Amino acid sequence: MAAMAREIDAPRNARSRRSRAALLRAARELIEERGVEAVTMAAVAERAGVTRRAVYLHFRSRGELITELFGHINETEDLEGRFAVIGDAPDAVTALDRFARAHAEFMARVLPVSRAVERVAHTDPDAARHWETTLFWRYETNKALMRRLHDEGVLAPGWTVDTATDMLLALISNGVTHTLLDERGWSTEQVGEHMARVLRSTFVAR
Repeated sequence: MAAMAREIDAPRNARSRRSRAALLRAARELIEERGVEAVTMAAVAERAGVTRRAVYLHFRSRGELITELFGHINETEDLEGRFAVIGDAPDAVTALDRFARAHAEFMARVLPVSRAVERVAHTDPDAARHWETTLFWRYETNKALMRRLHDEGVLAPGWTVDTATDMLLALISNGVTHTLLDERGWSTEQVGEHMARVLRSTFVAR
């Protein structure tokens, strides 16, 4: 009986996962097209072609939906895999180069969503929670890079770990990425290559 129950539950679970993924895709599309403010349970239901009740079966609130969405985006865009090469780098300078390229590749995929969240973070509590988390992890990643440069004795004179971390946070901001990718038409490869050059010349001792 237990084996039969598992066989029955498996397709149900698979359908549930597909339905959940479809709702998250719908929410992402709405953010990219119309901004975070357009994401309501009713709008997501309409975009996904389901009832609003079906959305509530997967997400108890808009806040939960948006929180789950960003986890879904990170998983879909392989955030962990893209940045794993940084920790595996043999030295701090190589890690800095790899970071510049990984950041360019990731942001090319998620920039519309990230900019939409940043734009309303001061008025939308759900967006604010995500934006705060995003800035926290950006800062911690940056600080780990700068601390490694410092510990290996190659952080350029005039910088401390803290000031270098803050400057890197500014250099990889959404506005800079948007200017290069969208307004100036740079390719992802160009952004990664030239950002790596900027970071080396700015933070690495000669």
